[in-house]
Amino acid sequence: MAGRELILRRARGYAPLPVQLNVSAPATLAVGAHLKNTVVLSLDRQAFTSQHIGDLETLAAFDAFRNVVADFERLYESRPTAIAADLHPDYLSTKFAQGSGLPVVKVQHHFAHILSCMAENELSPPVLGVAWDGTGYGVDGTIWGGEFLRVTRSGFERAGHFREFGLPGGEAAIKEPRRAALGLLYQIFGDSTFQMRNLPPLCAFSATELSVLRTMIQRKLNLSFTTSVGRLFDAIVSLIGLRQVASYEGQAASELEWALDGIETNRCYPLSFAGNAIDWEPMIRQLIEEKLSGTATRVIAAKVHNTLVESIVTLAQRVQETRVILSGGCFQNKYLVERAVLRLREQGFAPYWHQRIPPNDGGIALGQSVAVAWGLTKEGSPCV
Repeated sequence: MAGRELILRRARGYAPLPVQLNVSAPATLAVGAHLKNTVVLSLDRQAFTSQHIGDLETLAAFDAFRNVVADFERLYESRPTAIAADLHPDYLSTKFAQGSGLPVVKVQHHFAHILSCMAENELSPPVLGVAWDGTGYGVDGTIWGGEFLRVTRSGFERAGHFREFGLPGGEAAIKEPRRAALGLLYQIFGDSTFQMRNLPPLCAFSATELSVLRTMIQRKLNLSFTTSVGRLFDAIVSLIGLRQVASYEGQAASELEWALDGIETNRCYPLSFAGNAIDWEPMIRQLIEEKLSGTATRVIAAKVHNTLVESIVTLAQRVQETRVILSGGCFQNKYLVERAVLRLREQGFAPYWHQRIPPNDGGIALGQSVAVAWGLTKEGSPCV
């Protein structure tokens, strides 16, 4: 991977340069996700990806989204016969699809991540897809984000995922790593969490705030559960005292990656497995002990990254699919990608990652297009 840069968004001149599909698709408009939005128009075996539109959180951004859709239809003189969207019912892109008057195909978020990486690498099933990000709507209505999906011609199965933990305040936890840490600790220690005032996330709240959050967690009020590796990164960043409140998305995870600077180690934390769930509890317990004993932050950061990579290797060995796909926003992390590629190759697997399409939600629309082309939508189900 020497000399390669991880792609965050397609550069000018490469959008709308098409991605070649390995199957012929009906004329389909894929409207992508809510964040880092792009749209894709698929015609026969070509998928034309738009420029980066951005987060659909303002009227101006949503107007830009609608303008791009209209421009694409005029540019290619094509009226889509179907529209593909995310499963999440509250995404503006999904609502746009539902109001379009066209048949709507809904595609699970992490499945779309894997399909986008498969498309740019010209791969067909079967593969093991590793989709790690901050938030994605699961087929069970919970928040996914630490997923191992075995992709076949008939759809996908959830071959593995990280253990769930609670996010007090729901979306508020995205901007406050301390909330993710609190939810993680409560999953391990229960009410005893609130006596652990020697830990950075507990110190970051006032007594009044902790009282409110305790009630919220105990009564499961505005408490979301997630398997997200992005939120796991946030919780760890809070636990080791790097950051408690984020100014922008991905800030906490970026700071954990930056903390690796100058260290080389193969050391890892322990993980355990319960069925197909990867349990982070042994890692967190040992991490807390090291934090309290004064272990250097960069050592902890390196061990966390190495441990997550080993979870990929272990799942790949369990599933026994030779080709392993790395996709989702967490794989913007250069160290994580490079170490995963190295370790997978050492163990005889063939890893694939993004080089032309963003691994984050900027690649979702392409994956949605592929799902329509293959006649696939969600777990084990064909398109309807």
